[in-house]
Amino acid sequence: MKKPIILLFVFLFNTIFSEAQSNFPVVGFCISAPSKENVEEFVRFIDTELAPSGINTLILRVDFNYAYKSRPELRDDNPLSLKDVKSLVAICKKNNINLIPQVNLLGHQSWESTLNKLLKVYPEFDETPLVKLPKKYEWPNSDGLYCKSYCPLHPEVHEVVFDLIDEITEVFEAKDFHAGMDEVFFIADSNCPRCKDKDPGELFAGEVSLLSNHLNESNKRLWIWGDRLIDGSVSGIGMWEGSLNNTQKAIDLIPKNVVICDWHYEKALPTPAYFSLKGFDVLACSWRKPEVALEQVNMIDKFRNNSTPEMRNHFLGVMHTYWSSAKNFMDNYKEVNPPNNEEGNEIECFKEMVNNVKKLSAKSN
Repeated sequence: MKKPIILLFVFLFNTIFSEAQSNFPVVGFCISAPSKENVEEFVRFIDTELAPSGINTLILRVDFNYAYKSRPELRDDNPLSLKDVKSLVAICKKNNINLIPQVNLLGHQSWESTLNKLLKVYPEFDETPLVKLPKKYEWPNSDGLYCKSYCPLHPEVHEVVFDLIDEITEVFEAKDFHAGMDEVFFIADSNCPRCKDKDPGELFAGEVSLLSNHLNESNKRLWIWGDRLIDGSVSGIGMWEGSLNNTQKAIDLIPKNVVICDWHYEKALPTPAYFSLKGFDVLACSWRKPEVALEQVNMIDKFRNNSTPEMRNHFLGVMHTYWSSAKNFMDNYKEVNPPNNEEGNEIECFKEMVNNVKKLSAKSN
């Protein structure tokens, strides 16, 4: 009789623990996919640290760090293999973690003085070919160069982009795909023969809609960052976490099933309410300030508890974002006092987020 009783206890414990983590449908983490030599360590980290901390959604920024068969010309050096990816898929399945691959689309096709793989291989896709990458990058600069974009109206770009989306979602066995789409400063350029005189908001919305519709054909869902959908002037949010280049009208033109990752790193701005009112599912995203992560958790909790059912269901939860390598995160996570940098403490910010989600869940249970 002891064995059935023990099994029943284990079942009840797991059920209670699971429910304690489920007040927010999404408790997420976004990080670069591990390099090939760090896959095994990252798999263990998911199993021993991320899953027990309550993470149920993991976005891996893959970009060109995979050995694409459909587009081998776009592989990074020493990319992840199919076997590597399947080990990540397996550990996430074991822990009921929704694993979402990300490939930056439209914007972020370069970084400082380095051109990313897509425009390096297909320079004809460049929205601003007249803007040259400097040997020494500085911001601000006379070209307004932050990151390059591909031209959304180039007749051949989506043949390539769709191949990447289809293959990476298939190998990750993913039901969702993150396309980035943040900080798009080059759009509707006056020197682009296809995009000049076009409305930036309509161009941005057209790209989002095209990607979303393509994913919908295989019952997958598009996730994007939310900054280009916020009026940076009217809100006072500015050009980084909001838009000053007139893409904000796209919020009324894109499909409502797109998930919005609403990142704000200096304050817990209440813009998730804006996205919810517009009919979108939304996450509040933190990065480096623990106090901001705390306020975002509390804000989403209050929104969920003080909204109509129609709005409440749109507040999916919270997500921590980390903008260095998976190896750096794992190494710093082990430290008793994770190192600060000039921009804050990303490890403590992550821990603040997950710990406060747990506290709220414990109170409500």
